[in-house]
Amino acid sequence: MDKKIYLNQLYDYYSELFTNKQREYFENYYFDDLSLGEIAENNSISRNAVHLQIKSVEEKLFFYEEKLKLLEKKEKIMKIIKNIEEEKKNKIEELI
Repeated sequence: MDKKIYLNQLYDYYSELFTNKQREYFENYYFDDLSLGEIAENNSISRNAVHLQIKSVEEKLFFYEEKLKLLEKKEKIMKIIKNIEEEKKNKIEELI
């Protein structure tokens, strides 16, 4: 899976665990597709400070998922639901 997509999925689950500034920088970088320089200029901070904050969020997202596994559990549940739906569909087809 593409790292950017994976990080966005993790962010959907864990975003509330970050500070407002961390969320702002992450969203500017990943959702608004701003460069580190643009984010730094918009917030009057150094490019390195933005980079460190985004890297920190990324590392924490991986850590939270490693410990809590919310995304992994969701994917397993969705797979089970799909299989249930397939079984029902097959039973209906058998009746026809």
